[in-house]
Amino acid sequence: MATTIFITVVLLRFALPLLIPRFPLPAVLACLVLDAADQTIFQAFTDDPLAGYQTYDKALDVYYLTVAYISAMRNWRDPVAFQVARFLFLYRLVGVTLFELVEQRWIIFVFANAFEYFFIAYEAVRTRWEPTRLQARHVVGLAVFIWVFVKLPQEWWIHLAKLDFTEFMADHPYMWGVLAVVFGVAGTVLYLKRSSIPPPDWPFTVDVDAHLPAIDETITGRERFWSVILAEKVVLLALISVIFAQILPDVRATNLGLALGVTVLVVANAAVSQWLRRRGRTWVGIVRLFVAMLLINLGIVFLDTLVSDRGDERPATNTLFFMLILSMLIALFDRFRATRREREGLDSIRDAWRRERTPAGG
Repeated sequence: MATTIFITVVLLRFALPLLIPRFPLPAVLACLVLDAADQTIFQAFTDDPLAGYQTYDKALDVYYLTVAYISAMRNWRDPVAFQVARFLFLYRLVGVTLFELVEQRWIIFVFANAFEYFFIAYEAVRTRWEPTRLQARHVVGLAVFIWVFVKLPQEWWIHLAKLDFTEFMADHPYMWGVLAVVFGVAGTVLYLKRSSIPPPDWPFTVDVDAHLPAIDETITGRERFWSVILAEKVVLLALISVIFAQILPDVRATNLGLALGVTVLVVANAAVSQWLRRRGRTWVGIVRLFVAMLLINLGIVFLDTLVSDRGDERPATNTLFFMLILSMLIALFDRFRATRREREGLDSIRDAWRRERTPAGG
């Protein structure tokens, strides 16, 4: 029973993020809810503590947030919003890496996870409005508000103060009244400001493709091999691999060795894809791309197992799990990163901010 529940939860947490590119808001909320509820599920249906699940739980958290970031490459046509999302995600990823290496809780507080709530807020806007209508100051202001007034207090509460909400409210019942006043004031302000909310651009929808401008998701093969895109993919996946190495048990590689190994793996995958594209062939569809990447990566792993002198007869289960996650992220990255300009950086934010501050006709 415990094993069945474990496998079911892991499969759901692997599959649900794959809906984020098409249905970002409900899918990421479902991932958030399942992440919060899995322990309750285990306690309700089994007495087995499933001690090993905590390691997979952390790894799957990183996985679904990475899928959310990669989906922003495809869906967020506003370069300012995408650059803010990129900074928030990579900043958090660096923080998680440092935390797993030195295990100091203050690091999680400093590198607060503002990306997740920023992603949710931006996609909530899209349900009724065209998000590109948001000016740069609105986008940056939203990110700062979430970071300062939502995530920093939450991270302090959880990781530094180590407080439990239920126990705290039981010890301080007057806080229910304080919360009621806060929500009442917030509701009153929203009601009074309702006239400043622009009319919706379309009926409520959570299907991002319903109003997403036409984009070309076909990898054309015209891009350079050694590029900013390849460097970004190497940095992203190298950080994720180091995090996974700290989380998953029985990983014997050093952090530097693992990062270098993943770099070689990513470059090898890119080389195979580039070789095929230059011969007029492409992986058609995300499923075929994932299967191809998985087969290539598993082939490399099994070859390493055969030629190594560690005496392993077959790769460890954790290694295969990591290859599964890594292959999916590579497939999604290759599919969606090709929809953006290669050199799309902070100039987008500076230029947008300058244009907004320049008077019309100035």
